[in-house]
Amino acid sequence: MAPRTSGRVGRAGVAVAAGSVLLTACASGAAKDPSQENLHDKLPAAVRSAAVLKVGVDLNYAPVEFKSSGDKPDGLDPDLAKALGEVLGVRVEFVDTPFDKLIPNLHAKNYDMVMSAMTDNRQRRDGTDDSGKQIDPGVDFVDYFIAGTSIVVAKNNPQNIQSIDDLCGRTIALQRGTTQAAIIQRQTSACEKVKKTLTIKLTESDNEALSLVAGGKAVADLNDFPVAAYVAQQGQNGAQFAVAGSQLQASPYGIAFAKENSELRDVMAKALDRIIRNGEYEKILGKWGVGAGAAQNAVINGGF
Repeated sequence: MAPRTSGRVGRAGVAVAAGSVLLTACASGAAKDPSQENLHDKLPAAVRSAAVLKVGVDLNYAPVEFKSSGDKPDGLDPDLAKALGEVLGVRVEFVDTPFDKLIPNLHAKNYDMVMSAMTDNRQRRDGTDDSGKQIDPGVDFVDYFIAGTSIVVAKNNPQNIQSIDDLCGRTIALQRGTTQAAIIQRQTSACEKVKKTLTIKLTESDNEALSLVAGGKAVADLNDFPVAAYVAQQGQNGAQFAVAGSQLQASPYGIAFAKENSELRDVMAKALDRIIRNGEYEKILGKWGVGAGAAQNAVINGGF
């Protein structure tokens, strides 16, 4: 779905050990907080006064975030956000927003932060487009999870797609504004070099992209690994989609904040460290079957 994301070793110190990807504080990591520190009192005055933390999210990316029965927010990110809210002593309110509108609406102060399977990368932090042109003030991230990108194809992989290079000369579908879309844009040049044009159909939601794959109008969609695995398992009870090849680049999901909101950013990093240490974080990841993406601790702006 969106993230949107995925993918990065580097300043965040991503390491693979015993099948798990851990995020370590080699970058500007959050300071450890005593277990009894009153984090509520460290919140910005406006959040304390409202007793509500508004969170921008695109509820269209199961199992990371989606709408359950009664249109209620559900999934990994909503569960983690609510756990963070409990530590901070505030109620969490989710604002459903199309993925490519999340950062603009954050800058417009429609919510306090974004938590929506969004990859922490330099382009988003700097607020630049693919050409390096400044398009917004940029954001800061608190990294909380690691995800790689997976290729989703029709069941039984009729086109025998095994790698990103196998997409050359074919048509694929992707959600607009995601890290996967950026990965594929770079791949188009590689495909042109071998004279096999890669055709990209950008959609407003990942469900639309998957529908094109299911209907034979695209050979693949790219998703974060938790979403790809979920789609392969759930689509027509496992009879509709499959995951092809190996994961592409490991990257941290980050909670996004306006750069001027460092006060909230820093207290959120401490809250994340607390739920990691008290076991609630591990419990939530286990619930959604994504423990392989666990972060060891919060890291600020640790993505490539």
